[in-house]
Amino acid sequence: MTQAMTEAGDTLFNEARGGITIDGLTFTRYGDDRLREECGVFGIFNHQDAAAITALGLHALQHRGQEASGIVSYDGRKFHSERRMGLVGDNFSKARVLERLKGRMAIGHNRYSTTGDPLIRNVQPLFCDIDTGGFAVAHNGNLTNALTIRRELISSGAICHSTSDTEVILHLLSRSKKRRTVERLIDAIRQVEGSYALVCLTNDMMIGARDPIGIRPLVIGRLGPSYVLASETCALDIVGAEFVREVENGEVVVITDDGLESHRPFPKRAARPCIFEYIYFSRPDSIVGGRTVYEIRKQMGVQLAREAAADADVIVPIPDSGVPAAIGFSRESGIPFELGIIRNHYVGRTFIEPEQRIRQLGVKLKHSANSSVIRGNRVVLIDDSVVRGTTSKKIVQLIRDAGAKEVHMRISSPPITHPDFYGIDTPSKRDLLAANMDLEGMRAFMEADSLAFLSVNGIYRSIGVDARDDRNPQFTDHCFTGDYPTELTDQSGESPPRQLSLLAEVG
Repeated sequence: MTQAMTEAGDTLFNEARGGITIDGLTFTRYGDDRLREECGVFGIFNHQDAAAITALGLHALQHRGQEASGIVSYDGRKFHSERRMGLVGDNFSKARVLERLKGRMAIGHNRYSTTGDPLIRNVQPLFCDIDTGGFAVAHNGNLTNALTIRRELISSGAICHSTSDTEVILHLLSRSKKRRTVERLIDAIRQVEGSYALVCLTNDMMIGARDPIGIRPLVIGRLGPSYVLASETCALDIVGAEFVREVENGEVVVITDDGLESHRPFPKRAARPCIFEYIYFSRPDSIVGGRTVYEIRKQMGVQLAREAAADADVIVPIPDSGVPAAIGFSRESGIPFELGIIRNHYVGRTFIEPEQRIRQLGVKLKHSANSSVIRGNRVVLIDDSVVRGTTSKKIVQLIRDAGAKEVHMRISSPPITHPDFYGIDTPSKRDLLAANMDLEGMRAFMEADSLAFLSVNGIYRSIGVDARDDRNPQFTDHCFTGDYPTELTDQSGESPPRQLSLLAEVG
């Protein structure tokens, strides 16, 4: 295995970001107030440039995780691994790195951690040797009973080499009494709860698997004779692959030289994909349910304008995620759309703010007001979501300082009232603005002239569903409704939750 950083380097990286440790697991934070992307997975089987294609696919999925990236390949004799902290382009654009990843099959992973230290040992794909051969796994999601299983494994003599919940899958796989590797994987995932989209690599096959209700996404593509698995269709586009279909909820697909076969080891259940894939996580050009995410987000803006009209002069998105909804709001309302906020794309997510007086200027590092379209106008700000509300408050003040007569805030999703445990990084309930204030309290906190959110049914209509079916919800929407679709074993009786937020303030 190749390691690009020492453990000492890992420690420096972690200390620079700050963190909280519980039961030996460190949960870190960035310095802003946004939802954090989950992770991205990619794999290709039977291609002479497997590693290079995988690196391209990870480039397209970079928005799903910027903390670390890794690729594992197999050349018919041995497995090769490169796992690095940082962005794909900073680590996998050099020919000498890709040359070490030999073979005609490879899988890759972009990481953003919701559990586990930001250390090189936690960077995926994770790899192990079992009696049927090598096995590598890349995981998007979060297992809600991983800590419970981990404690049981350790008490029975297991040695854990990472603090990632994904390692639990490898331990369960290796302990299975089943004969075939696929049967062992199925045996393992039957024991876990929560969300997962897995891409796995063995000596002779690539495997994809989705959790029983399909919370996390996974799609199948074809590149000539080669099969591709990816988190989103945008990764297929960048490598020139043709979209075949989504891996269905509860499905395990096995790709070998003989083609693709499908296993369905779970009782049939209705799918409940994560609603935040439409709101925030998926790239706008990805296709979900036959429609581009971009079009769905514009429709969210249309619905928002119908539900919460504003008497104003200009519509301004909070970039970049608020742009499609702002376009839809503008078209429906007839109020002109303008880029009233300019985003600086060159501010890194791990920017270290050395002093409090500099930290207070942090919003201006990323956003600047375009005064020429703000001054003297009544402004409607459009954003996709509100977490703590601290960034919203700063941006409202930024727009006022630029000369706005009025500032109205419109949010193209419902209020986030409950934390997530399926791979989205949200604060605990006590730190969610909407869980602790009513609408007027939130408006006063932001110091906006008015505030409105899209309704739950409004977001369903934007996706193409008339209304939420409360008896059989069509999406995983617990952040808005408190309706968690799986058991939350690790969170039982815990305060704060075990999946701590990377947005949490530390001393």
